[in-house]
Amino acid sequence: MSLLEPLFFDQDACEVARRLLGKVIRRKYKQQWLAARIIETEAYYLEDKGSHASLGYTEKRKALFMPPGTIYMYYARGHDSLNISCRGEGNAVLIKSAYPYEDSMTAADAITIMQALNPLPSGKIRSVEKLCSGQTLLCRCLNLKVPEWDQKSFEPDNFYIDDKQITPKRIIQTTRLGIPKGRDESLPYRFIDADFARYCTRNPVKK
Repeated sequence: MSLLEPLFFDQDACEVARRLLGKVIRRKYKQQWLAARIIETEAYYLEDKGSHASLGYTEKRKALFMPPGTIYMYYARGHDSLNISCRGEGNAVLIKSAYPYEDSMTAADAITIMQALNPLPSGKIRSVEKLCSGQTLLCRCLNLKVPEWDQKSFEPDNFYIDDKQITPKRIIQTTRLGIPKGRDESLPYRFIDADFARYCTRNPVKK
């Protein structure tokens, strides 16, 4: 285990967003480990009109103003979303998408568990490729909840980000998704592992 310490997040948000690609989120669920490799991130800054922090400090946004490495979770369209504070008050990175990850530490049926946690609206099984392809889908398949983790620190025995020394061969940098017009929607603060682009929230190279 190579747990990312708070010092890792004590950097510029775009640098953190870029360096998180390839890192592995580990989450213990009913005494079994689930895991997902980060493939898509977005950076946000206090002065950035597209950020929550730009709207000012509130108790709900408190984590954004806490030390680097603090978990910030909120509801996106009614569903849980995972972010982590970075250097400078109000700055953070959103974990946008991931891909199921398996190794000797994960449960033998980890993907089956994740699929059970995150079925399609119809109740049918969601494909592995689309299991974590969005910020709320990622949280659902890892059973990450706002009330449990907002304003908290990572816990090695329960939920953390592991550095498996995976370096993307190529990183795509592009504009973020879902930013309203006039809210700095053109800032290129979205980062994607090019080899996994087709599994992201929206494929930037799809024709």
